[in-house]
Amino acid sequence: MKTIDEMLHLALLTTEQYQQISAWIAQADSPEDILKMPAPLWQAVERASAVMGIDSDLLRPPSFDAEGITG
Repeated sequence: MKTIDEMLHLALLTTEQYQQISAWIAQADSPEDILKMPAPLWQAVERASAVMGIDSDLLRPPSFDAEGITG
């Protein structure tokens, strides 16, 4: 939910989209149920995700020189 909260804060989702997506997620009993979200809501999430660069972050290889990682 934190990600969609941020999408709303950045005005990448409308209040109505945010409410509908939040309600859908809240009533979902499983990840499979979330995947059944109506196409217009998925499209809104996908657009917001693209603007935020979420896909790029997920595809980036891990940084092995990150602080706190020992070899």
